Amino acid sequence: MAAVSCRHRMALAAALVVFFFGSLPASAAHRARLSADLEDHLTAGSQIIDVIVHGTRAEVDALAARYNLRVKRYLRSGAVFRLTAGQLAALKDDEAVDHLSADSRFRASEVTAESIGADQVWAGSESLPALTGAGVGVAVIDSGIDFRHNALKKRVLTSVDFTGGDGQDLYGHGTHVAAIIAGQQGRTADTADYRGIASGAFVVNLRVLGEDGSGLASDVIEAIDWAIAHRKTYNIKVINLSLGTPVVQPYRDDPVCEAVERAIAAGIVVVAAAGNNGQTADGKRIYGGIVSPGNHPRAITVGALDAHGTPFRSDDTVAKYSSRGPTAYDLILKPDLVAPGSRVVSAEAQGSYLATTYSQRHVTGTDGDAYMQLSGTSMAAGVVSGAVALLLEHEEKLSPRDAKAVLQMTSSFMPEEGLVTSGAGSLNVLAATGFVAPDGKAELLETVIADETVTATGVAFTSRVFSHDHSGLVNNASIFWGTTKAQSIFWGTSSAASIFWGTSSAASIFWGTSSAASIFWGTSSADSIFWGSADLDWN
Repeated sequence: MAAVSCRHRMALAAALVVFFFGSLPASAAHRARLSADLEDHLTAGSQIIDVIVHGTRAEVDALAARYNLRVKRYLRSGAVFRLTAGQLAALKDDEAVDHLSADSRFRASEVTAESIGADQVWAGSESLPALTGAGVGVAVIDSGIDFRHNALKKRVLTSVDFTGGDGQDLYGHGTHVAAIIAGQQGRTADTADYRGIASGAFVVNLRVLGEDGSGLASDVIEAIDWAIAHRKTYNIKVINLSLGTPVVQPYRDDPVCEAVERAIAAGIVVVAAAGNNGQTADGKRIYGGIVSPGNHPRAITVGALDAHGTPFRSDDTVAKYSSRGPTAYDLILKPDLVAPGSRVVSAEAQGSYLATTYSQRHVTGTDGDAYMQLSGTSMAAGVVSGAVALLLEHEEKLSPRDAKAVLQMTSSFMPEEGLVTSGAGSLNVLAATGFVAPDGKAELLETVIADETVTATGVAFTSRVFSHDHSGLVNNASIFWGTTKAQSIFWGTSSAASIFWGTSSAASIFWGTSSAASIFWGTSSADSIFWGSADLDWN
């Protein structure tokens, strides 16, 4: 594209303002925001559409009466209407309706403990007690749990089935994920090596996915709200969402993301799978494939690592299937971090769809001691939920915000993968638990080691500088992560940037308010992405 001067860009912007707004009447008619899939239904003139609306029971009933709508089901946060395209067209113009979303279909998103340092956390040390996640409740919103499996016996506190069943896992996904989080050590010689990341944690089984691995947004919303309402009864500190659906609207309008927001506001850490949309069928990379509710900025969104069968970090790569950011509509930088998700061995649900259809993934054992191998960001999310449980046993007062920050700050940055692929980097549970001080606040040190150290698992963090109270600065940085000579991550308020991520000579990401950009993404000599309002030409 030919270069366009700043003056020409301003003129074009003015013309666009006139084009879009110049002919509008003084008071434009109200129109509720619709998710992209509802817009498609309107265009197609669909005769059966399930739509989620917000409001009290009285407000829902008033809307139903006004437009002769059928209430398919009531939710804690509103209701699901079943209506036609004509009724949807009328409903969207109602002054009482702010936004509308389809009751979309969610699907399950298809390790070694040593690779994330969990085995060292279990063993404890002079400075850190042995941790298992004891007493922490994790709500697993998934396809149910096989209660017969020995890995999960006496670990399930309660079970609620939002699909109308008995909580049993007919698909096989939820059992696998739950055992990654809190599974007990295998009972036989062949299975003794298999154990959940937080084997002392408890699971709350909230089934929302059917025997085909799919379910409705309204069931996911109800499950999240149930977990919020019962969080004190079952000490629910974490919600695991190893499921997702394509993003069709901004996260603020997404009803599942709204439920996630309520959970986080209630003090629950929400861990979500990034999705398995990292490449096309013919192997081409896809960007912007993060699924809902992983697009919520405050959720911990997890991509999948391939550990290549070793406990060493040095050979880890992000799995090709793992979804990359940024998020659709909002352009939020995701995933937040990555964790082992490829060829993870965990509990196999007897007679389930996955166990019978993919029998070649069976690893060892029979009946209640059977284990199988699955891959996906679902598995990676389970690993992170287990890590959060370990962290919260160590310091139960950590807020969702602080728990996420600690996990990200102690992850191993993967510069060869990039931010939109690996986020802050590879999960390190040992570093995370060691980072948390007994009073529930991140231990903020002025300076840590200044020399680079190469270990068997890769390059160790060599320099971290923090302010003591999150307000003052040390060496011009709130957060400094990497080496002193060539920063991997610099996060603060230096003379050049509020966030700087890369090396000083050629930034991989530069984010701030320098003389050049509000957001700068690429290298100083050849921008791959440039966002902001610098006085530069677009090329």
